[in-house]
Amino acid sequence: MRRIGIALVLAVAGMASSGGAQAAPKWAIVAHGGAGVIERGQLSPEQEAAYRRSMALAAEAGAVLLRNGGSALDAVEAAIKVLEDDPLFNAGRGAVFTAEGRNELDAAIMDGRTLAAGAVAGVTRTRHPIALARAVMERSPHVMLQGEGADAFSRAMGLEQADPAFFFTQRRWRSLEKALGAQRLPIPEPPPGAGAPRPSDELVHDEGKHGTVGVVALDVRGDVAAGTSTGGTTAKRWGRVGDSPVVGAGTYASNRSCAVSGTGTGEYFIRLTVAREICALVEHKGLSLQAAADQVVQRELTALGGDGGVIAVAPDGQIAWSFNTSGMYRAAAAEGRPLSVGIYKDEP
Repeated sequence: MRRIGIALVLAVAGMASSGGAQAAPKWAIVAHGGAGVIERGQLSPEQEAAYRRSMALAAEAGAVLLRNGGSALDAVEAAIKVLEDDPLFNAGRGAVFTAEGRNELDAAIMDGRTLAAGAVAGVTRTRHPIALARAVMERSPHVMLQGEGADAFSRAMGLEQADPAFFFTQRRWRSLEKALGAQRLPIPEPPPGAGAPRPSDELVHDEGKHGTVGVVALDVRGDVAAGTSTGGTTAKRWGRVGDSPVVGAGTYASNRSCAVSGTGTGEYFIRLTVAREICALVEHKGLSLQAAADQVVQRELTALGGDGGVIAVAPDGQIAWSFNTSGMYRAAAAEGRPLSVGIYKDEP
């Protein structure tokens, strides 16, 4: 079986050389903007530049906090907010539409120090679903809220609200029309107030069913955290929820092992509990972070027929990603190491 996603481990604690031990970074951050059919030649030079710039901005939004002693949780939330506001990505403002013509948003966040977690599904009025997921974690007795109840909790917590038209993008709407046409389903009316096309609409690349954003981070206290946010899949029906808000499937973090955020065909990530499985291989089998990510993505996920990818970071400074698709938008930064951005499978 051909191996597609190869990740770079930026640092491993205790790694020795003839010149002495290389210190593990005290902080690190990795972000992804979705995996899928992303091949050279599919993106125009303008599209590629836009995606690289956006991934760099998101990673830097978290890195600046980590450099100044901020928490992994704060870095994860800050970076994901940048991606949720960017119409290039299938999260927040760039989210895909359901068959009914709605944007139903999912998100989760997890604290590796305490194993506290918060998640929301089917949110329609909250500008930043990742902030709502964190509010569920920190300000409610629950782990997951969904639908109207989640939006009601958002309002009660004073989180920023947005009209449904705020999330509308013409490129995603055209993708909905195409999908519904192929299924011979009726095409709904656009939401009231949907605006004219923006220049950024033409830069959006349809990566298939794998559009999600996520961030993992390690802070100077040795704590890790993970977060994921998504609009789900185009033309989804019946209140479908994927893996992103499911703790253990698309999102997981533990200081005993690692933090993971996934992107891919959610039904398979749920069945394999991909994020938790990677952490378990690190914690209980002693695998390196890269080996654990490859074991789950390249072997288990591929064997089941699923596709997608993950990003991960460990408390000892290891960073890894792995994907079995042709591309995954990604960016990483760590103490003493430059920011790196990748899209295609042949990039480090």
